[in-house]
Amino acid sequence: MFKQLILITAIASSLQGCAVALVGAAAGGAMSYNDRRTLGAQVDDQAIEVKAYGRVSSEPLLDEATNVKFISVNGHLLVVGQAPTQALKDQVIRLISDIPGVRKLHNQIRVGKMLSLTSKGADSWLTTKVKTELMMDDRIKSTAIKVVTEDSEVFLMGLVNQQESTIAVDIVRNVPGVAKVYRAFEYQ
Repeated sequence: MFKQLILITAIASSLQGCAVALVGAAAGGAMSYNDRRTLGAQVDDQAIEVKAYGRVSSEPLLDEATNVKFISVNGHLLVVGQAPTQALKDQVIRLISDIPGVRKLHNQIRVGKMLSLTSKGADSWLTTKVKTELMMDDRIKSTAIKVVTEDSEVFLMGLVNQQESTIAVDIVRNVPGVAKVYRAFEYQ
């Protein structure tokens, strides 16, 4: 599945032409500029995510039976999703626990059935609402906070200070539809 995703992405990129590549590079540059991580840390985080996806996708049972996502921010790896059994959840964590560069692992895989497309759509909408609320507050730098939503649980990551963390969590817990807020911040 992972190899297919890379192939599809490569083909789509080649078909889109130079304009899309230029826009993508500019957007990536803007994201890098607004990110509190060093450029090297951003590259390392992408490598951690790719390695985690690669390891799980190389195991056919895990690739088919689980639904997991990997998000790395400054070496803090958040793992969210679902596994039908505790044994499969544990196997995912065992596979990724020794990835170089991972300084802290946030294991938030839930044992249970996979989310429906409706639930995934609701999570996407909830992420948008949360990001909008964070952007509207001048007390925090919203671009320093990564928002991940899984089954109405909102996970916050990034390099922040204690005050920004408290403000962000307070904002997010008051967004309608948020079931729980989880801090996976690294404090400056």
